[in-house]
Amino acid sequence: MQKVLKQPRVAEPRRAMRRRLATVVALACLLSGAGSLSAAGVKQTDVVREAQAAFAQRQYDRALSLLEPSLKEGSPSSDVLSLAVKVFVKRGKPADALKAYERLEAALGKDEELLLREVAVGFITPVLTDMREQMRGAGYTALKELNSDDAVPYLEDGLSDGSGLVRALAAEGLGRLKAGQRSVRLRQALDDQAAMVRAAALKGLGRSGDRSVTALLEKAQSDEQASVRVAASGALVMLGRVEALAKIREAAEAPNPEDRGAALRMLGDLKDRQALPILLKALSDIQPSVRGAAAMALGDLGLPEAVPALITALDDRIPAVRAAAAVSLGEIGASGSVPALKKALANVNPAVRAATLAALLRLGTPYSECAEVVRGLTGSSEPGIRAAVGKALGNGRGEDVIGALQLLLGDPLPRPRIAAARSLGQIGGKELAPMLKNALKDQDDAVRATVGGALGRVLYGHK
Repeated sequence: MQKVLKQPRVAEPRRAMRRRLATVVALACLLSGAGSLSAAGVKQTDVVREAQAAFAQRQYDRALSLLEPSLKEGSPSSDVLSLAVKVFVKRGKPADALKAYERLEAALGKDEELLLREVAVGFITPVLTDMREQMRGAGYTALKELNSDDAVPYLEDGLSDGSGLVRALAAEGLGRLKAGQRSVRLRQALDDQAAMVRAAALKGLGRSGDRSVTALLEKAQSDEQASVRVAASGALVMLGRVEALAKIREAAEAPNPEDRGAALRMLGDLKDRQALPILLKALSDIQPSVRGAAAMALGDLGLPEAVPALITALDDRIPAVRAAAAVSLGEIGASGSVPALKKALANVNPAVRAATLAALLRLGTPYSECAEVVRGLTGSSEPGIRAAVGKALGNGRGEDVIGALQLLLGDPLPRPRIAAARSLGQIGGKELAPMLKNALKDQDDAVRATVGGALGRVLYGHK
């Protein structure tokens, strides 16, 4: 019988053994990594919870110190980034808030509008306490144009500013908002030492529709300043006291040209149709400031009957009056004024050309018909003229207008950039948010504050 011999075991090839070992090692690493990630996730969750508690107690420095280690990691969680944005805003570090927000946006692949609003406002609030009046003015102007009740606490604080101009801006801002009109601080502003503040507060109270303030308004009719008396009478008219119009019409004939101008502007604000003869007569006043006030008031009145007189005023010897007439023709919206306005585009004065541009764009004139004028004005060596065209473009619409404003955002001086940002905010449309968000990186504080207001306005959906 043949003996069957056992075959010797063949050794596994070394290459196969290495593959098996690599698989085992990889699996071990994966399991270990998952554990580490899980632990990291738990750790970040704990950090966020503790930082949120500190944030709720307004311990912003502590909240930030808790978040900083996670922020230095390659991929902090969205909760960490979101809270960091809010902490940076509260600490007055909007640039850091913007960086954290951009990281969050990249991680999520989308905008978080509510959070971006906070970032936008965060660029406004630091300048409200700036030593320079012009910076504070830029901040309160941005808040005013934000047109949101969220601005009310800041505007109330502005009524304590050391500058009458800044306080007036704050009062105007409160007077535009329903919540601001109910503010006790706005009523207290009727005792402000600056007439412009008292007048702004009176107008806001008049718009409120709250007849409980009638006694305060009646008292203000005896103010030592004519502009305040006019504002008080105008506010009473807004509340239904039509008989107060007589005092305003009387002031329109006052000896002092400043008093006449204030009364004429109020008649326009009130849209007093019966004031048309008064305003038309004032277009021939000896004082240019009064003629300009009458021209602007006619635009506010909005009556087509004023168009022929305003077209005549386009030839006034004073550029400011010509500019006011052009703007008002755009506000009235009568297509019959277009030929005269197109003629005025060739006016020798660049400020008049800018005002005329604004009117034509408001009347729907295609940008292509104004493009040459825009190029000429934006090429001016005077920053005031470049700013004027930036303001004028806010009356237009369309990609070409947006493109021209985007170019002005890159102007070498702040003033035209500020005008461009404000116009973009007035044009509105959330498609402008990326452009404005990028403009928050501007090097000038006033520009950033203005952009913040424009971006906030866009995100709040106001036009």
